[in-house]
Amino acid sequence: MGEASLVVESPLGPLLLRSTDEGATALLFDAPRGVAQEGSSAARGHINRLAREVRAYFARELRNFETPLAPRGTEFQQRVWNELLRIPLGETITYGELARRIGNPAASRAVGAANGANQLAIVVPCHRVIHSGGRLHGYAGGVDRKARLLEHERAMAPLYAC
Repeated sequence: MGEASLVVESPLGPLLLRSTDEGATALLFDAPRGVAQEGSSAARGHINRLAREVRAYFARELRNFETPLAPRGTEFQQRVWNELLRIPLGETITYGELARRIGNPAASRAVGAANGANQLAIVVPCHRVIHSGGRLHGYAGGVDRKARLLEHERAMAPLYAC
């Protein structure tokens, strides 16, 4: 099994994509250019699919990512990340609501920590979680990027309304 990586340009700067034979493991901001790793055929297939999907997302041609995911984290983090995948494009919820949705209403801070540990930015949409009262708070890529992603998705959401 080999890990594949690729840098993709985006409106938010260069993004580092990583995958294994199982699926995508990371989409990180501020990627150093020139970092690429071949990996196995399966890993390259996942990375190339994710790269196409990232480009389509920024071109407003993609609502949901379909690349298989293989995030690495604790059982609690996995529960949080799986719930993040259920937040529809163009919508936001609070950290408290996310904690309630995973069945642990007192875990708002732990949910925030799990969001911060999310290595699959954009794909696992932790940017859709906001502070109570609507304030943008905490984002590994910076609050400015979080605001830009939310604006991008709100503009895109009507395109997919049925």
